[in-house]
Amino acid sequence: QVELVESGGGLAQAGDSLRLSCATSGRTFSTSALAWFRQAPGKEREFVAAGSWSGSSTYYADSVKGRFTISRDNAKNMVYLRMNSLKPEDTAVYYCAASRRVAPSSTPADYEYWGQGTQVTVSS
Repeated sequence: QVELVESGGGLAQAGDSLRLSCATSGRTFSTSALAWFRQAPGKEREFVAAGSWSGSSTYYADSVKGRFTISRDNAKNMVYLRMNSLKPEDTAVYYCAASRRVAPSSTPADYEYWGQGTQVTVSS
């Protein structure tokens, strides 16, 4: 059974930093693209960041570029999202996603496996 479990969310103030973690199990994702998406209340799920299996290729939404960093540790089956300079508009449930594909994508439909999400709330 494939499982992705996010952690690290919580309350933060504008300008703070948080690091989200996603533990993967049940399948080898060492050659798969992994990504983070988020969904704010009343809004559609949106792409945040994605990375290739090697970590050599990373992609970011314009809204987080320069502030967020996706990384992974294949030996530990973990993927991370470092979030710096948080803004109130970053408030959302953040989801880890894994794909059978090698190439990263910003399209939710390209990811077959999803975590349950972790809430990030940023106050001004």
